[in-house]
Amino acid sequence: MKEQTNSNLHMSRAGKTDEFYTDISMIENELRHYRNYFKDKVVFCNCDDPAFSNFWKYFQINFYMLGLRKLVSTHFEADKPSYKLEIIRQDDKVGQLSFLPDYVQTPLKGDGDFRSPEAIQLLKEADIVVTNPPFSLFADYIAQLKAFHKDFLVIGNLNAVTYKEILPSIMANEIWLGYNSGHFWFKVPENYEEKKTDFRIDENGQKWRRMGNICWYTNLDTTQRHEDLTIFKNYSPDLYPKYDNYDAIEVSRVANIPSDYSGIIGVPITFLTQYNPDQFEIIDVKSSGLLLKKNDGSVKSMYKRVLIKNIRGARHGN
Repeated sequence: MKEQTNSNLHMSRAGKTDEFYTDISMIENELRHYRNYFKDKVVFCNCDDPAFSNFWKYFQINFYMLGLRKLVSTHFEADKPSYKLEIIRQDDKVGQLSFLPDYVQTPLKGDGDFRSPEAIQLLKEADIVVTNPPFSLFADYIAQLKAFHKDFLVIGNLNAVTYKEILPSIMANEIWLGYNSGHFWFKVPENYEEKKTDFRIDENGQKWRRMGNICWYTNLDTTQRHEDLTIFKNYSPDLYPKYDNYDAIEVSRVANIPSDYSGIIGVPITFLTQYNPDQFEIIDVKSSGLLLKKNDGSVKSMYKRVLIKNIRGARHGN
């Protein structure tokens, strides 16, 4: 996966690139939950160089096990034409789970950018998109998927939920988070500058960089998002202070959400990794601006908060 150099993960269209490669275990751990979605589908990996991409590797190895109809991969190449790789199901090979299917490589006229006419045409023909898109272009990327009404499962940064292009879809339950989130290790090139933290070199000399707040975004339904979050705390005004400038209580840990409060509750953004739309309603997501009075009388501006309501018959609150 190729990504930009703003301490996140992505490719810079301006020229300089840092390359981060998704570990196949990260892909396997997430995609194992969605196997039933892929039967007879066309899968498009539109930000993946097959020479390096573990997304391509995963789908090529599991092509017949998943029952795919077609697999297509394209990627961005700076200052030169790119190419696409394609695997089409051969019915006489169905059932041969150990069979590694052959692919056809075809040159593209353009650079393979996911916004290019060639990539858009391939997108129109696809059923499901699975990839790690440029974080710097994440809002545009998701907007494109929505515009063409595509199913998708893509890697992103948790902070993207606050983007004005994405937040309405989160609140409307059109997009949600997948099963796995947190800090993940990515392979980086040999010339990658060593870091003091979140960096290591393994026994084979391979460099790795750990990135935080990584999650999966999808519109494929999951069983996890319909599991109730276990909450057992009781509301008390002494334990749950209200914001100075918003009629909501502050709950600094998701585990401390009171079970009996019916008003608006401010929780950390990590709540979205456990969000059940049958249990809670999302009122808003605030990047900043919520003010909370501290014990010494000073006012603290709170970091990103999700504002929610318990819709399961809570008692206290407004």
